[in-house]
Parts: sequence; structure tokens; C-alpha cells
Amino acid sequence: MSSIPSIDAVREATLVEPKKAKSFSLKDRATHGSSIFDSKKDAKASLEEDALAINDLQDALFASKAGALLVVLQGIDTSGKDGTTKEAFRYTSPLGVNVFAYGKPTEDELAHDYLWRLHQNTPRKGYIHVFNRSQYEDVLVVKVRDLAPAKQVEQRYDQINAFEKLLFENGTRVLKIMLHMSKEEQGERLRERLEVPEKRWKFNPGDLEDRKLWDDYQIAYETALQRCSTPHAPWHVVPADSRTRRDAIAARLIRGELEAMKPTYPDPGWRPEQYPID
Repeated sequence: MSSIPSIDAVREATLVEPKKAKSFSLKDRATHGSSIFDSKKDAKASLEEDALAINDLQDALFASKAGALLVVLQGIDTSGKDGTTKEAFRYTSPLGVNVFAYGKPTEDELAHDYLWRLHQNTPRKGYIHVFNRSQYEDVLVVKVRDLAPAKQVEQRYDQINAFEKLLFENGTRVLKIMLHMSKEEQGERLRERLEVPEKRWKFNPGDLEDRKLWDDYQIAYETALQRCSTPHAPWHVVPADSRTRRDAIAARLIRGELEAMKPTYPDPGWRPEQYPID
């Protein structure tokens, strides 16, 4: 007998409650996901169902142009941002979904404020955009590696909250997902990238330098979750050690956001009897 948790149950299990965010501890969240999906078989069945539903909901959203959805995927190296996107949108037409990956800023981007490169890629009405890494890089890697003065980094939490509130109040829902994995699992995936020829291109020696800063990154993530889980854009912590469960949990959350938007196909007013076709 299958056991697929409800969308509300997944939301509750992953949510960083805004009212209690200041006391949130990342260590209290499991990285495997077996408490949400008992088995990988159930997770696969849920993902299949949700991926199909996401396609239908996105189609109605694109047709109606009634609002937009921004999915923020944040996580340490190898946590599965690419894989999660691929699986959740496996059946969705690329017509209404765009993905933006944010790496090291270009010279042009550095010549503007740090949110400039993100704001220009926020979704138009009717679209879903996915940020693979996001505005949070500027309170994560920038903070851990001292790439900006501490005073500037401190200001950014409130600035990011204001940015997301601006989006929300103008019709864009913001779903923020942190892919939470263990250090042991990251080590396995880094070794996999080296050992599997088809994955070797994804290996970056710089990832090992970040791995040495694991504890610092965990603290930086926890601070971001505490400071930026708000009523208009709360954080969800998704266990990422199990790829199958990770993808299924994320898809449940994405489907839930789209269903909450209640997209419906518009009625253009045409009727079959008006336009006989020979």
C-alpha cells in the first residue's frame, strides 16, 4: 500500500516557521527524508503524479497570465539543484518555464547593486522561473569568504526580505527551497563526479575548498533561514541525501504553490457556432 503525504503535510515538515525562525536550528532537520516518504517507491509515484500536475497547472498559468511563480533553489555543491529542477519539471513545456543559474558575478553585474542581476530575471505574469542559486549567495559565499564588508552583508538580510516582499505584493509567489544534505553524502557525490566519466565535467577543484569551510557554510545558511523566512516568502528545508525523496518533496511543494494560485483557463468569448470550419 502506497503512502504519499499530503501537500500540507510536506509543507509543515519542511517549513521554517516565520514566527519561530529566530530560534531555528539547521541541525534539528534531518537530511534523508525518510520521515516524509517511507519508501523510494512512494516517492517515485508521488513525483510522477506531481510532475504531471505541475505541467497542467503551468499550462493554465501561462494561458491566464494571472500571477507568476519564482522558485529559489539554494544548496551546497552537489545538493542537487539541477536534478531537482529536471525532475520536477520533467513534463512541463519549456515555453513557460525559465531557469537561471547564478555563478560568480560578471564585471557588468559587479558594476550594479547585487540584486540587479536577479531582478531582471524575475518572472513575467504567466511564467515560472527557477533560480539555481540566488540572491542568497550574497549572504552565503560572500559572507563565508569575506568578499564584502561585514556591515554590507548585515544590511542584505533586510534588503532581500524587502526585494521578495516587492515581488509578492506585485503578483509573484516566491517559493524558497534549501536542499539540506550531510557532509558524508556530499563526499560521496564529489567522488562520484571524479569516478564517473560522464559526470567528471561537473567536478570543480574549488568545491573542495568550500568543503573545508563546511561548518562556516552551515552557520551562514542557518542565519539566512532565521533572518529571511518571512510570511510572504518562507523557507522550506528539503532533505537532500536521497535524490528520489528530495525530488518528490520539492515537487510536492511546487505543485502546492501552483494550486494555491488557482490558475484557470481564460474564456476568450469564442463559441464553436460562431466560426464554422469547412
